[in-house]
Amino acid sequence: MNNQKIFTRTIWILSFVSLFTDIASEMLYPVMPIYLKTIGFTALWIGILEGVAEAVVGISKGYFGKLSDEKGQRLPFVKLGYLLSSISKPLMAVFTYPVWILFVRSTDRLGKGIRTSARDAMLSDESSKENKGKVFGLHRAMDTLGAAIGPLLALTFLFFYPAHYKELFFIAFAPGLIGAALTFIVKEKQKVPVVKIAKGSFFSYFAYWKIADADYKKTVVGLLLFALFNSSDVFLLLMAKNIGIGDLHIIGVYVFYNLVFALFAFPMGSLADKIGMKPTFVIGLILFAAVYGGIVFVRDEMMLYVIFFIYGIYAAATDGVSKAWIAKIVPHSETATAIGFYASCASFAALLASSIAGLLWVTFSPSVTFFVAAVGVLVVTIYFLMMKREEPQLM
Repeated sequence: MNNQKIFTRTIWILSFVSLFTDIASEMLYPVMPIYLKTIGFTALWIGILEGVAEAVVGISKGYFGKLSDEKGQRLPFVKLGYLLSSISKPLMAVFTYPVWILFVRSTDRLGKGIRTSARDAMLSDESSKENKGKVFGLHRAMDTLGAAIGPLLALTFLFFYPAHYKELFFIAFAPGLIGAALTFIVKEKQKVPVVKIAKGSFFSYFAYWKIADADYKKTVVGLLLFALFNSSDVFLLLMAKNIGIGDLHIIGVYVFYNLVFALFAFPMGSLADKIGMKPTFVIGLILFAAVYGGIVFVRDEMMLYVIFFIYGIYAAATDGVSKAWIAKIVPHSETATAIGFYASCASFAALLASSIAGLLWVTFSPSVTFFVAAVGVLVVTIYFLMMKREEPQLM
């Protein structure tokens, strides 16, 4: 099968939507803490803001994924989600009241929660079982390319206009709006069969666990165990700062990591289609353990780039692959719910992972933080290797 048949018009459009949306988001990511401090936010308030924002994402991914399956529709959730995120960007700079900032930031994250599960389900709907790794790999590559372009645009702007943070929020509105506008030319080909899950509150999607099959449960347990050891990338960047790497060089390393991630996302997706989702994911876990075990020995910038090169390959072997894996082992009618349930639980696991990592950092040392994560992920690797069932492989 050639690439033209593998990648439909919808897959390409959704990939470009993610590219432009991530350019907008990542233009603001490096300057968000700085901007918030200039308008009076303390470190405590920034922590509360981000904690609430991530909680909103976590809950909404599960709920709106379930709703997408119940309604038998994907596109309305995709359109609304990207639109909310795009209009929230300039609103961050309109008023500086803490309650307003909390509301707007939550709106941005709510948009991500509304669209993510439905969009991933749409990607799955557009791909055959033997090509899900490639499709999710392409989408992840475009998304991550935006994550590399965004900070570069922000750095370029701030180089010529230092401290003009508010203007940057308005500039970021442009690529965000382009991404949202592209969703209106997507065509939803087919109605998705309605999944029968208990209706109820915002948390009713947890009922999916009762009807999910054993293969899904075993896979998700392993993925969530990994999430408990996978703390925020901020800790890797803090470690770089600890060994004396300058701020601009650290941002440069972060951009380099995203470029490597984008470059390897599609090849790793293709590999997953050839050798299986689980073997490819396990390769990623081993690379993760190597990075977290090796970061404590980094002494110069060159070594740091090597570590983040490996880290970029790890991300490419796990991020899109995990979604493709779930999409491949669940029924077509449950895709958004299954991905949403996992993504929701993973958001909370990531929040817990970062909290534990921070506690280990201040209580013991940075080295202990990374050592615990490396050993923990090796245990998770053993868990996956001992899993007897795997999705059917196509030769």
